[in-house]
Amino acid sequence: MKSTLFSVAALAAVAAAAPAKNNLLAIRQAAPAITDADILNYALTLEHLEDKFYREALVNFTESDFAAAGYDSTFYSNLKEISSDESTHVSFLTAALTKAGAKPVAECTYNFGVTDVKSFIATSSILEGVGVSAYLGAAADIMSKTYLTAAGSIVTVESRHSAYIRASLDESPFPSPFDVPLDYNEVYTLAAPFIVSCPSSNVPLLVKAFPTLTSSPDNPKNITVGTKITLLTPKVTVKAADGKSPIYAAFITVTGPVFTE
Repeated sequence: MKSTLFSVAALAAVAAAAPAKNNLLAIRQAAPAITDADILNYALTLEHLEDKFYREALVNFTESDFAAAGYDSTFYSNLKEISSDESTHVSFLTAALTKAGAKPVAECTYNFGVTDVKSFIATSSILEGVGVSAYLGAAADIMSKTYLTAAGSIVTVESRHSAYIRASLDESPFPSPFDVPLDYNEVYTLAAPFIVSCPSSNVPLLVKAFPTLTSSPDNPKNITVGTKITLLTPKVTVKAADGKSPIYAAFITVTGPVFTE
């Protein structure tokens, strides 16, 4: 799970063509038109995931379990506050969709792969970071000023969650002057490994996951700038349409994609 999450987080797209801004623009323009209701259900899908993640963890791990892992009662209390925030987000988005005459998606079935307190906190950091990038990426598509303001008020809270969890892992709570916006497919690619199934009554989301990427076992354990690594696509063969052109990977950054062969 860790290797999959690491590689997908770093590499959100694989392209079988030379990198070109016009190609990326054409892809985005060809995408189906997305409505505010679609965006709210997309956000609700992610909030359901986070809500269940924290509720499940607080049932599975006690305050004593956190203390044994080196986390005090204040940290445990703040986790309960984070859990309450996520539940509130679910309730808010559900009510907003219902008021707008749209059908809110229901909670799915998940497998978070969490086995202890430390793996819970590591996964929490991933989910909170993805949540921030998801709201940032969707903001430009929201037509309603009311919904845009609401999304903005949620993303600021999610960013505080992320900073707090990162600090608990002895990581910088603010590692960059900019957060990275991710589009719908990029975010869903990160969320999909945790989703086992969803109710058949849920409205379909206009998203799809990219092929799963894993880090090759031959890669060095300590990867630094300039290190050459190999990424694998299990069960999927990635090749150019003409069978001979190079395959490029697009690393998503706030200043635009960075391509590498």
